[in-house]
Amino acid sequence: MLEELIVAGFGGQGVLSMGMTLAYAGMIENKEISWMPSYGPEMRGGTANCIAILSDAKISSPIISVFDSAIILNQPSMEKFESKVLPGGLLIYESSNILKPSTRTDIEIIGIPAATEAVKMKNSKILNMIMLGAYLERKPVVKVDSIIEALRKVLPDRYHHLLPINKQALERGAELVAKEMISLGEAF
Repeated sequence: MLEELIVAGFGGQGVLSMGMTLAYAGMIENKEISWMPSYGPEMRGGTANCIAILSDAKISSPIISVFDSAIILNQPSMEKFESKVLPGGLLIYESSNILKPSTRTDIEIIGIPAATEAVKMKNSKILNMIMLGAYLERKPVVKVDSIIEALRKVLPDRYHHLLPINKQALERGAELVAKEMISLGEAF
């Protein structure tokens, strides 16, 4: 197994923490991992992205320019990274914020209204976990339990009371993808 993923959006959307949590979950499952963040000097509100690589074998280089999958949270990132997904790859985007989704026909494209769902769940900060849950439903590179364990390690103790809502967000993302696949007439 080798999965090369880009996560991209605005600073403050949880882009870097999503990639870091995925990398930690990979370590928990004894996978080889690489996590490389990139962000502008403005941080919150500026663009941010990270590359996460998970593999069963050694990773030859953390520097890559094309990806198996992309999780895209804003329009500028869609315009920058949609062309970097390999044919046959997966692009999951936040459909509440992106007005012009990719029109590529050689990749799987799934829109998830994570921002809307996060508001419904009364916590806008879980948008990233909804998107991660959606991604893991289509590409189960790690287990959801490993993500929760990773959050337990990554989050300071004062935020551990948020672990249940994060788990609910992961589950909601998975449900949204399943619902989208059913509406597209695709069987799992």
